[in-house]
Order: sequence, then structure tokens, then C-alpha cells
Amino acid sequence: MQPYFNKVTQAGYDQIAAEIEALKQSRPEKIEQLSAARALGDLSENAEYSAAKRDLLHLESRLRYLSKQLRYAQVVKPKNDAVIEIGKTVVLQFMDDKSEDTFELVGTPEADVGANKISLISPIGKAIMSHTVGDVVSIDAPNGAYQVKILKVNL
Repeated sequence: MQPYFNKVTQAGYDQIAAEIEALKQSRPEKIEQLSAARALGDLSENAEYSAAKRDLLHLESRLRYLSKQLRYAQVVKPKNDAVIEIGKTVVLQFMDDKSEDTFELVGTPEADVGANKISLISPIGKAIMSHTVGDVVSIDAPNGAYQVKILKVNL
């Protein structure tokens, strides 16, 4: 059985690595807060202790999650061509209202709709993958199907 790899851009990989480092830097402070709260006495009625313990557990959980993301990450370097793949920016025209929007196709952990970074497993991402300029692509989304025309593909 082939191991699972989580495709990401180099920027996405670096972002995960930076978050891991930041969490590691904040770990000693969280441990110190837990120790200080524990010293306050009765743990059964100690809200500070419960909060500090919850914060430390959340930090440790996030570290484990991100470490696995990094361990199984496969950094994809896009080719310098007009074929849509992870790491490229595309300009799409929505055929129903002729509006245009620009998206960057990224790996799942780095997707951010607010920043127009769409995942390669999103309905749009899956549909436009491997297409090129001029193609009209049908997208099957949860709220119904629609079409987009690919106007531009950039690195």
C-alpha cells in the first residue's frame, strides 16, 4: 500500500513549520502557567488549573496534528506551463453572471477562502485541475452545478 502524501505548496509547508515552531516556543509558558495554577491548592475547584490544563492539552494536540501534516507533506513545485495544478493562480469567469475572480490552487492545509486560496479537493479545485486557458469547466457544487471559463493561468 502506497503511503498517503498531503500535497502542499512550499509556502504552505513553510507556514506549517512556522506554526510548529511558534507553538514549541509557547509551550514552556503554558507549562509554567499550569504549575502556578496547581500550586493554588484544591484542584477540584480550581478554575485556573482547569483552564491552564486545557490550554496545554490543546497546544499539544495542535502540535501533534501539525507534525503529522508536515511528516506526510509532499511539496509540489508547479511546472512553468499553462496547465492548472497546485501552486498556480487562475483567473476564472463564472458563466452565469460573467463575473471574474482569481484563485490560487493550494493543498488542503493551506486553503483559505477569504484569501482566495482554494484546495485542490474543493469542488472548483477538483474540476479545474489539469485544464488550461480557454477551457469551460462544469463544477458540481453542493448548491448546484455551474460553469467557469479559464481565462488565465500563472505561476
